[in-house]
Amino acid sequence: MKIFLDTNVLVSAYTARGICNDLVRHILAEHELLTGEVNIHEFRRILREKFKASARLVAAVEAELRDETVIPKPRAPSDLPIRDKDDAWVLASAVLGGADMLVTGDADLLAVAKRAPLPIVDPRGCWERLRTV
Repeated sequence: MKIFLDTNVLVSAYTARGICNDLVRHILAEHELLTGEVNIHEFRRILREKFKASARLVAAVEAELRDETVIPKPRAPSDLPIRDKDDAWVLASAVLGGADMLVTGDADLLAVAKRAPLPIVDPRGCWERLRTV
């Protein structure tokens, strides 16, 4: 299964123990992890600014992510009306990558899940779906 992870899931996975960390490890072992170039850019910024991570650490984590599938920035954002315009780029990236599921903790993306062209779930929802596959 191709599973696209939003930035907030990646940040949680790399900065704390818990469901996101466990989920990423499971996806790496059993599925295909996807993220987008737009997510990598935001991920780097958050690690530097909010977590005061060193440039060396940020580069190492980014290299790990780039070993997986990174979707280039789409030509256009999703046309689905999403409150945060940056999230339209995330959704477009997941669609462009042919993801089977977009995993996020972002309320704006979760709010449009019923109208999205692919399932959008939170990390717990992803776990539940993967248990039935």
